[in-house]
Amino acid sequence: MIDPRHSPAPDAAAELDADAIRDIALSAGADDAGLVSLDDPALDDQRGDILAAFPFARTLISFVVRMNRENIRSAARSAANLEFHHSGDDCDDIARRIALALQARGVRAAYPSMGFPMEASRWPQKMWVISHKPVAVAAGLGRMGINRNVIHPKFGNFLLLGTVAAEIDLEARAKPLDFNPCFECKLCVAACPTGAIAPDGHFDFGACYTHNYREFMGGFSDWTETVVEAKSARAYRAKVSDPETVSMWQSLAFGPNYKAGYCMAVCPAGSDVIGAYQADKKRYLREVVDPLQKKEETVYVSAGSDAEAYVPRRFPQKQLKRIAGAPFRPPTIESFLSGLRLVFQRGKSTGLDAVYHFVFTGAERRSATIEIANRRLRVDDGLVGASRLTVTADSVTWLRFLRKETSLVWALLRGKIRLRGDPRLLLAFARCFPG
Repeated sequence: MIDPRHSPAPDAAAELDADAIRDIALSAGADDAGLVSLDDPALDDQRGDILAAFPFARTLISFVVRMNRENIRSAARSAANLEFHHSGDDCDDIARRIALALQARGVRAAYPSMGFPMEASRWPQKMWVISHKPVAVAAGLGRMGINRNVIHPKFGNFLLLGTVAAEIDLEARAKPLDFNPCFECKLCVAACPTGAIAPDGHFDFGACYTHNYREFMGGFSDWTETVVEAKSARAYRAKVSDPETVSMWQSLAFGPNYKAGYCMAVCPAGSDVIGAYQADKKRYLREVVDPLQKKEETVYVSAGSDAEAYVPRRFPQKQLKRIAGAPFRPPTIESFLSGLRLVFQRGKSTGLDAVYHFVFTGAERRSATIEIANRRLRVDDGLVGASRLTVTADSVTWLRFLRKETSLVWALLRGKIRLRGDPRLLLAFARCFPG
């Protein structure tokens, strides 16, 4: 193990090349590592956020930490979450050791958290400092699978990712993989309790978030409001069972606990992982996939969502629990527009073919075109083409309406929201975004 506290030689930084930095990462405990320049075009949409936190950054060191597969595969969520937390702590420790080792060699370096804590003041917008997945892909450590996890060619998706930003320019860097370890077996589709992963590759962020992150962020906010609104202990228990209360306590005391993660658990990709699947697929399904599919558990869904229809149809033994709150309440018009794709329910949009113009006035002026057709969503800046419905709204009133702090009827009567076109299209629009 490298001791980062030693005094650097005067030319220590000059002796560092890509291989030397990779050796530092491996010596610090990483199972694999790669480097990517911050100027890489693959990071165009990440660069601004990274520089805002680490303005000296020129090269990103991406690394992976393997997890114990059998813990993640266990139907006992306590075992899976224990491994998530231990591996997360290891990941942060390794990042720190890499940064200190570089610092000892005269190179400025810093690291963000693997997962938590995040920049909570930014909620519900992007809270994380560095998006580890696109950095890992650009650094050649894997490719994104249909389950939206980075799949390493050797370790599969049983890993966590870390990143260290360094003030150093290097000539030799890893190249992205020229193949995808994901062979689209669709086991993640079969195991997902909410139907968030579709066979055609579509991903329903809202379905995944509402269930898996029930005791994180927005789910915790919903629980808190349930406590505040309860008029008595009996009224609270009518909405929240005793096991749910204890589970929330455990997340607060031990660390946020995931409700699923089955998409990772069943994935057979990666040369270290695939052997058991190839040797006996029936046994793999029986031992790995079936226990998760057959598990009796509560699945949380947003009322009116595609997941609400999917769960009882696909997993009748699982208990459905409807959550009235939306995955997030946008604080700005910008976050409303950018967040639409995250909560769009394509099943609810079936048969809808419409272009909407939104014109926001007042404190936050903005115009946008939203098209819903063929079960797809498109959001453009400005007013594009002809619309079937134009919504002109005071921005503050619109955000209060989304937060359910004022009614649409009140806003219409006072002219705070005005409609031009078929008003029934607004109802059709709302069905595509439950909550």
